[in-house]
Amino acid sequence: MRVFNFAAGPSTLPLPVLEEAKKDLTDYLGTGMSIMEMSHRGKPFMAVNDEANALLRELMNIPDDYSVLFVQGGASQQFAAVPLNLAVNRKADYIVTGNFAKKAYEEGLKYGDMAIAASSEDAKYTYIPDVKNIKFRDGIDYVHFTHNNTIFGSRFTEIPETNATLVTDMSSDILSEVVDVKKFGLIYAGAQKNIAPAGLTIVIVRRDLLGKQLPECPTMLRYDIQDKNDSLYNTPPCWPIYMAMLVFRHLKALGGVPAMQKINEEKAAMLYDFIDNSSFYTNSVNKKDRSLMNVPFVSPSVDLDAKFVKEATENGLVSLKGHRLVGGMRASIYNAMPIEGVKKLIEFMKKFEMENK
Repeated sequence: MRVFNFAAGPSTLPLPVLEEAKKDLTDYLGTGMSIMEMSHRGKPFMAVNDEANALLRELMNIPDDYSVLFVQGGASQQFAAVPLNLAVNRKADYIVTGNFAKKAYEEGLKYGDMAIAASSEDAKYTYIPDVKNIKFRDGIDYVHFTHNNTIFGSRFTEIPETNATLVTDMSSDILSEVVDVKKFGLIYAGAQKNIAPAGLTIVIVRRDLLGKQLPECPTMLRYDIQDKNDSLYNTPPCWPIYMAMLVFRHLKALGGVPAMQKINEEKAAMLYDFIDNSSFYTNSVNKKDRSLMNVPFVSPSVDLDAKFVKEATENGLVSLKGHRLVGGMRASIYNAMPIEGVKKLIEFMKKFEMENK
């Protein structure tokens, strides 16, 4: 029996996609072999790579003057790849609103004059700074921010305004809501939360930014090299790209990103409304900045938190333990989490509250 998996990543995948992959596992389209076994330069996989690229462009309305790259290394590798490719003047500003945003800034420091333009660390990352009041330095190459805070459960509902290139990490909310790609010079996202198994990272980069990398940029991290080779410079993460293709097909059939945004807003509203009307559970994130994807909450005590996670697991609601930096619980309700799963979680939360007041 499948459980409802609330893990922050690797996370749950749509059941129809898993069933399709299962069907193709040992024999993909009559080739007599799996995607995991075939050459990445053979026609069957190159068709998968091309379709995945085209579908993502369609789903996100990505303009032709942007390159879509399928690379390895996770979003954390992009913390270095971004400054190595974009920091022409070795100067950039960062907005730090969580653990991964801070790690991106710290990695950037290795390559130039990087500064924190705004931060919410003073309140344990429970809010997003007012983007209208952020002052960026002159002469910077880019502004970097993390669109959704996976650990602390906040998100940007407004996009910072700057004349510099805007770079964002969308690892935990890509394809969850409509985004105007044209506002960004670069978007990157690890696939293991909303798209595919771990191993694939998506980079969406405006082509006029290519070919300006720092001299010390490794060949494997050069966006222009990946662009010229259609993400096939070396053996790519073939299976995750195939799974991404299936997920993109699935999302398109459901009505695309606008339809997913509506569902995600409904799921999040249900869960936040229950927490807010409870005298037992608490979410400390500023209401207007709350994430649609990651909902942290606590009970009245650490002992009850541990009991909650244990009993939830026994009831088929798994991976609800909060991140070690926050504690408590965290429900990650990505695109593939059905409304039924959120309803089941709320039912359990009601029952647990009644039994443990």
